[in-house]
Amino acid sequence: MPIEILMPALSPTMEEGTLAKWLVKEGDAVASGDLLAEIETDKATMEFEAVDEGIIGKLLVAEGTENVAVNSAIAVLLEDGESSSEVEAAPSAPASPAPAAEAVTSSPAKSATLASSPASAPPAAADKAAEGARIFATPLARKLAAQNNVDLTRLSGSGPRGRIVKADIEAAGSAVSADRTVASMASAASTSGAASAPQSANFETISKLYAERAYEEISLDRMRKTIAARLTEAKQTVPHFYLRRDVMLDNLLGFRGEMNAALAERDVKLSVNDFVIKACALALTTVPTANAIWAGDRILQFTPADIAVAVAIDGGLITPVLKDADQKSLSVLSTEMKDLATRAKGRKLAPDEYQGGSFAISNLGMFGIDNFDAVINPPHGAILAVGAGKKKPVVTASGELSVATVMSLTLSVDHRVIDGALGAELLNVIVKNLENPMAMLA
Repeated sequence: MPIEILMPALSPTMEEGTLAKWLVKEGDAVASGDLLAEIETDKATMEFEAVDEGIIGKLLVAEGTENVAVNSAIAVLLEDGESSSEVEAAPSAPASPAPAAEAVTSSPAKSATLASSPASAPPAAADKAAEGARIFATPLARKLAAQNNVDLTRLSGSGPRGRIVKADIEAAGSAVSADRTVASMASAASTSGAASAPQSANFETISKLYAERAYEEISLDRMRKTIAARLTEAKQTVPHFYLRRDVMLDNLLGFRGEMNAALAERDVKLSVNDFVIKACALALTTVPTANAIWAGDRILQFTPADIAVAVAIDGGLITPVLKDADQKSLSVLSTEMKDLATRAKGRKLAPDEYQGGSFAISNLGMFGIDNFDAVINPPHGAILAVGAGKKKPVVTASGELSVATVMSLTLSVDHRVIDGALGAELLNVIVKNLENPMAMLA
């Protein structure tokens, strides 16, 4: 019987993707492990491979097709003795009600295709509540529905076989928000004769305010939508507080110059950011209770220091993770970071290379920014915002006026995980490591 090849989930939160490129054509023979296509998510473009062997009978989704739902059929595989005429007669394979993250098996660089077992389609939305039927929805959709007070029993899913996905929740939430916004604006107009721009509204409402002004409408790609959703959630649900310290960089800059001269033959050039990564990793091992994340109803405290570093790419940013950063030399960290950053900009990172970590670093110093407050990327417990090193007048310990290279650090902290005194202790250790760089090699 022909086998449907389904759109794989390449990350736990992926609900749809773009079929960027087919690596096979109809009539090709494939074996288990052969590459079938390149799939583009909001974070990366990844290859995925065949699980079964056979002949590609039909490609159901064209190259470049966007918003292809996870677990929807994208091709049909024929077994020995079957012909392409049997493709039309092949039964449809409904999506499993299990979460998308459990529907495929992924490797660090590739994801496998699977055919789900048959399951009956979910009942119509109008009958769900009355019949007590099971509601088919992704875990992310259920979470967003709870946060936005959206009744799942009243929704018809747009996902595979009627499954409710994130987009359905966002659409329902936008409708409620728009209704409230219009009512609020009408009320304000009736009392004051003028309506101001709403805090949150849909495109139709906002665009009316600028109907007489020239503008260009820019559609959101998948990465920008994800960034908007995650950072909005972060600022709404994570209780941020901020700690600030200045670092005297002169010792580090001198030490860095000596090390780069010694490493020149190995074609290794250390950056200030490499030292910041190492300083943060060692600080997390020195203050282990701060090496933790919020996990819903408990805290997870880690032994290894895995550091995520923000990298700007076209259309957004991504945070590749340097694992066991406390145990690696500066030269190894520098080499790994350059490799991760290069592949991140080409959207070639595997999910395990940008997911995880307990602590993040965002460095805008190279853009001349003195200081800023970074937004925590859940579930991380903290993120360090790094500014530019600049010459400034300082008062020395002996009371004399001097000039030093000073860099500003701002630590954004999740108060559910790290309290003020603990956060201050962590930041003080980071500063100490940076001002005494040679000690980090001990």
